Amino acid sequence: MTSTPPPDQPGIARLRRAEPGGAATVALVMIAFAVVLFLLVQARFLLTSLVTAIILFSLMSDAIDMIARLRVGPMHVPKWLASLVALALVSGLLLMLSAVILSQVNTVVTVTLSYTDRSLAAIAGLFGWMGEGVEAAVLDAMRSVDISAYLRAGAGRAGSLLSATILVIIFVTFLFVERIWFRAKLIALYGSLERAERAGRIIGTIMRRVNRYLLVKGAVSALTGAVIYVLARVFGLDLALPLAILTFVLNFIPSVGSIVATVMLGLVAWIQLGDSGAVIALFVLAGAVQFLLGNILDPMLMGRALQLSSFGIIISLAFWGAVWGIPGMFLSVPMMVAALIVSSETPGLRTLAVLLSRDGHPRAEAAGDAPPA
Repeated sequence: MTSTPPPDQPGIARLRRAEPGGAATVALVMIAFAVVLFLLVQARFLLTSLVTAIILFSLMSDAIDMIARLRVGPMHVPKWLASLVALALVSGLLLMLSAVILSQVNTVVTVTLSYTDRSLAAIAGLFGWMGEGVEAAVLDAMRSVDISAYLRAGAGRAGSLLSATILVIIFVTFLFVERIWFRAKLIALYGSLERAERAGRIIGTIMRRVNRYLLVKGAVSALTGAVIYVLARVFGLDLALPLAILTFVLNFIPSVGSIVATVMLGLVAWIQLGDSGAVIALFVLAGAVQFLLGNILDPMLMGRALQLSSFGIIISLAFWGAVWGIPGMFLSVPMMVAALIVSSETPGLRTLAVLLSRDGHPRAEAAGDAPPA
């Protein structure tokens, strides 16, 4: 007697029918992610310049609105004139900053080459507590590396900063040209005024929060760099100004930047001074400055503008650093702010918004930034 198989249950049948489609969807998502990642890596110079231009355009938009509110006699400053003034100021500032960084890079290369032998001995001396054999092995290993070649290669890569600056200025100029038709394009894209205004509010929220972050971070980083410059001058370091600029720049990299800047300061002090007492004193003072300004003053001024998960910031830093290198580290926080706000306003991405936020309430934060309808 043959037994007939039990009838298939409807739920199991649906699951079996969904399995091939689900696997195909996962495969397509993985392929799409790989393609996007490949394009991000291959076009990183262009994309990092474009993202930087968008951020500068956002900052300049607020500056233009401030200039346009000024009065020249009985009339307000025309918006086109305010745009030209802001564009000229930002372009000049970017070119000047690039020139300063390039000049300081050349200074660092020149001074480092003159301190090469002394630097190798000082770094090897850090391993002296492990025995003379270890110290000698470290010294021999470092002497086998052509440090001057690496320094010249690094200086050559820094030379691309000027071309990137010019590209950013071009992008910003064309963004201002497109600004006139931005609202009309949003309406045409979304098909209704209500949806276009909602998208405009989301974009405005991203711009305000990123602008506040950059302004506060820039002010705190400038203050930190100034204090580090004073400390380096008091201790008689030759690279006081480059170290101050390095501190200012690295402080825009969350969590890791201030640590790297402080370690670099201590290493330069150890190479030049060779006095462990002075080096420890400088290292402790610089660490105290970084802690007070970065962990007390910075959050106090930032307020609710940057309610991001600390672990999420580290993940964003690692991801964009791997994809875009050092520029990606600088842009990791603005990119995360944009991702948080967009995901908080998209029902399907609510889980991502909760994970990216600090306390799990991203929608309330975004709504608090958005202007009233």
